[in-house]
Amino acid sequence: MAASKSRLGRGLGGIIAGGGAKKTATKKAATKAAPKAEPEAKPAPVVAGPYRDIPVSAIVPNPYQPRREMDPAHVQELANSISSEGLLQPIVVRPNKQKDQYELIAGERRWRAHQKLGLKTIAARVMDASDTSSAVISLIENLQREGLNPIEEALGYASLMKDFDLTQEAVSDRIGRPRASIANTLRLLALDREIQGYLAKGMLSTGHAKVLLGVEDPAQRIILARRAIESGMSVREIEKQVKRIKSESNLRKDNASTDDASDTVVRDLEKQLSSRLNTKVHLKHTAKKGRLIIEYYGNDDLQRILERTGLQ
Repeated sequence: MAASKSRLGRGLGGIIAGGGAKKTATKKAATKAAPKAEPEAKPAPVVAGPYRDIPVSAIVPNPYQPRREMDPAHVQELANSISSEGLLQPIVVRPNKQKDQYELIAGERRWRAHQKLGLKTIAARVMDASDTSSAVISLIENLQREGLNPIEEALGYASLMKDFDLTQEAVSDRIGRPRASIANTLRLLALDREIQGYLAKGMLSTGHAKVLLGVEDPAQRIILARRAIESGMSVREIEKQVKRIKSESNLRKDNASTDDASDTVVRDLEKQLSSRLNTKVHLKHTAKKGRLIIEYYGNDDLQRILERTGLQ
């Protein structure tokens, strides 16, 4: 496990087999003259070493991209940077099943920025990678470079487990994060869609969400989440509210258990009296008062019951 953690710490380059050119070589290569592009668009620089230019139009998105939303403002900022300084970090792709096409593994924002700038080619590292490796690398890059929101991160882990039949332990090993961290993040998917939305938008923190998981009733959970947002409640304040809700719930359960026990005793007494008197008996009982109803059928049956009770 320690090896996995250090691997994640080295960055995406440490995950991809073959390593690739060093960062300094990449920066030097980024300053070299590039082939002429359209007059209105600045061409991407040629990158030396294992990288090569491929057509922007020949690339298709990664079907296992964990990021659900791509902020247009961030893409524009990156486009401005590429236009001014060139592409400092090539994208990573793999050959697609379609001839002369490539599937993105890492670098979708850089690819989109090139599209926005109207550039015809982009520097890329072309590598052979399985579906599993492609999904893992894409998730790692997003976690390291672009900061997935908690729900996107949880969905990424869930996708690896579902699509590639991986256990939490296997995901932990590939991603380089503790299994407990993977498990806690996956728990967020048990939240209601509404609360997941608040979490994805940053309206609630992961700390808030984990506390809300302690509320069993979905309706109460949503109400508390809305109240937390409206009132700006801290995680500690929500914890107090959850404790109060649990306490009230336990009290109701205790009362219900007491009522159930009382009903059991009453029903047992009814059966005993019915058996003793050989007729139907109804016992209505409360803590302060009650009624005992003994059914009889005609004068003879009443006489029989009176004799059996010792009243005649």
